[in-house]
Amino acid sequence: MPVSLDNLLVVGISSRALFDLEAEEAIFRTQGLEAYRKHQIEHENEILKLGAGFALVRALLRLNLLVHDQRFVEVVIMSRNSSETSMRIFNSIRHYGLDITRAVLSGGASLAPYLRAFNVSLFLSLHEDDVQAAIDSGVSAALLYQKPESTLEEVEQIRIAFDGDAVIFSDESERIFQEQGIEAFENHERENALKPLPEGPFARLLKALSYIQNNFKSADGRSAPIRTALVTARSSPAHERVIRTLRAWDVAIDETFFMGGVAKSEVLAAFKPHIFFDDQLGHCDRAAPLVQTGRVLLKSLLDDGLPIR
Repeated sequence: MPVSLDNLLVVGISSRALFDLEAEEAIFRTQGLEAYRKHQIEHENEILKLGAGFALVRALLRLNLLVHDQRFVEVVIMSRNSSETSMRIFNSIRHYGLDITRAVLSGGASLAPYLRAFNVSLFLSLHEDDVQAAIDSGVSAALLYQKPESTLEEVEQIRIAFDGDAVIFSDESERIFQEQGIEAFENHERENALKPLPEGPFARLLKALSYIQNNFKSADGRSAPIRTALVTARSSPAHERVIRTLRAWDVAIDETFFMGGVAKSEVLAAFKPHIFFDDQLGHCDRAAPLVQTGRVLLKSLLDDGLPIR
């Protein structure tokens, strides 16, 4: 029987997100494909340095070592490289001892059609076009920033922080704030406090992490190897709908911060996440020098097919 990835958290990550390939990217952009191909083949035995998504991937893969004969996470390398130029990537994976055996090497073609084939729950890349295509195909995806300028010390426990609206939840309420202002937003949230918020692009990921956390709850009191945080610009009275929504989803977030407009960066630096997901450019730009950050892009088309603003 074929192997099924249905019950696993599958992370698709580009080779440039896993490893530092900025010099190689510059060769490709300035000298072309043939120069890039030659460079990769000539240097295929040189181990690549760590990229923006490496710490998160390594931490997630450790989950598979915690319970005998049970896997929780699968990581798939998804690259526009051809097989001919990919040996350096595989050699580096082996060097760092990463349990990654599956790959998509599209030879320059779009990666989006293959995300569903591998049941990808989260796609990470430094290429905006690939991230946008993934989001438009209905897969949670984020555009990674480069590694923080001052890397935080490594934390054994996996820590993931999320923004709320347009990330965990839909952007329905955020659009009211953007178009009508804070008073209309607060009135809307107060009136709909008992109505769960619609799911956003990262709701599925949050629920998958919650499922894994629940698998580690045991009578011996062992702490879960994952800790989550919600860091949202909301404040009272808009807090109630968030709390009730998570309760309706049967999802418990470990730490919640209702910032009320205060900058998120210092809280994030204290929480020390392996990654922080937010949709707002300003929040991401301020957080990126302190913690690994992934920006969540909007869908390029609305349900009615009209371009989004």
